[in-house]
Amino acid sequence: MLRSNREKQQAFEFVSIEDLVPQDHLLRKVDKYIDFSFIDEKVRPLYCSDNGRPAIDPVVLFKMIFLGYFYGIRSERQLEREVQTNLAYRWFLGLGLTDKVPDHSTISWNRRTRFKDTNIFQDIFDEIVLQAISHRMVGGRVLVSDSTHVKANANKHQYTKQQVLQNTKDYVDELNAAVEADRKNHGKKPLKPREEVKEEKEIKVSKTDPDSGYMIRDGKPEGFFYLDHRTVDLKYNLITDVHVTPGNVHDSVPYLSRLDRQQERFGFEVEAIALDSGYLTTPICRGLQDRKIFAVIAHRRFHSKQGLFPKWKFTFDAEQEMYICPAGQGLKYRTTDRKGYQQYASDPEQCKSCPFLNQCTQSKNHRKVVTRHVWEDSKDWVRNNRLSKSGKQLYRKRKETIERSFADAKELHGFRYCRLRGLPNVREQALMTAAVQNMKKMAIHLDHREKRG
Repeated sequence: MLRSNREKQQAFEFVSIEDLVPQDHLLRKVDKYIDFSFIDEKVRPLYCSDNGRPAIDPVVLFKMIFLGYFYGIRSERQLEREVQTNLAYRWFLGLGLTDKVPDHSTISWNRRTRFKDTNIFQDIFDEIVLQAISHRMVGGRVLVSDSTHVKANANKHQYTKQQVLQNTKDYVDELNAAVEADRKNHGKKPLKPREEVKEEKEIKVSKTDPDSGYMIRDGKPEGFFYLDHRTVDLKYNLITDVHVTPGNVHDSVPYLSRLDRQQERFGFEVEAIALDSGYLTTPICRGLQDRKIFAVIAHRRFHSKQGLFPKWKFTFDAEQEMYICPAGQGLKYRTTDRKGYQQYASDPEQCKSCPFLNQCTQSKNHRKVVTRHVWEDSKDWVRNNRLSKSGKQLYRKRKETIERSFADAKELHGFRYCRLRGLPNVREQALMTAAVQNMKKMAIHLDHREKRG
């Protein structure tokens, strides 16, 4: 005899939502090991104390936001519907079976008004990192950094072209001083002061999301993107820094300032770092050496003109301060230019009869010129670190840490695409995604630790 369960569903039952949520559910672990009480203190100055209607508990509001990032729910409308029907979500928010779920428009309104132009999302991310430090899950000694592209909510065919000023390099004063000192050491006259020239370049600006940047990179998709610059701690692969830029900003531009921020904000005493080849620039190598941090940066191979000797064929003799070409001739120092490059040139009279001339230079005057940056020693130092035993071990950890962190963000937390438009909104998405990744990892690890005793 067939029976229907419809009658059972219409019967009244006395149940507790506490009993309906599995004991091993992820949200139980998060609620147990993550302290959310700091949220009320952080947002209190943003609320009016003696006017207006009673507000939704800020902890409930942010827990609802966290749910969206925990489970990759892409819109507030969908999030509201999911909370209405999911018992675990209701339990996490402290709602009963019949309690009204906060309206999706509440989250949108707070983002557009109350939280606009504030650091609330950065503060929340930082507090989660501080909790990880208190649980000894972040050491701050060995860090790994990289960036990943996140597709902007913009059509790559809808754009205008604009002329913008080139980025002013933050190390220009230090470089000018180094050039001046190098020229003086070589008996050269100081360079004449040059009027500041504002260099411009043409870029594509999206009509739908002007904050995004048009990205063109080898092996990467072309279009409007943002870059999520992220740093993880090697100890438990927890994220310690998140910074978002348009997709046309080079990886190396914000790196040193973000490294300094972590040391100041969390008191890190960084001993070693591992970076991808995109960070192999002379200023970064110099900056890390000055900070006395063991740096391992992937090699970036430059291809010389076809048929000509690559630069590594020319050996630098530090004692004689000259380059030695494959034929044994010395290339002597000539000058140091404004960009910090020392020029070493050969003797054209010797080059004329050299059997390797056609493989060495295509210059009409038969002179070979090799350049070396005034901070090239720092780059050599990084290169030697990479080739050392400890350097090789450290770099192997890079793909197991930072690459895994990006993969989890995209596959499990919906960070493959930008939900909203504008740099502040994308920054919020990046910070909250990283925060829930940290929460999840912390909760699972602390739960295992407690069960092991």
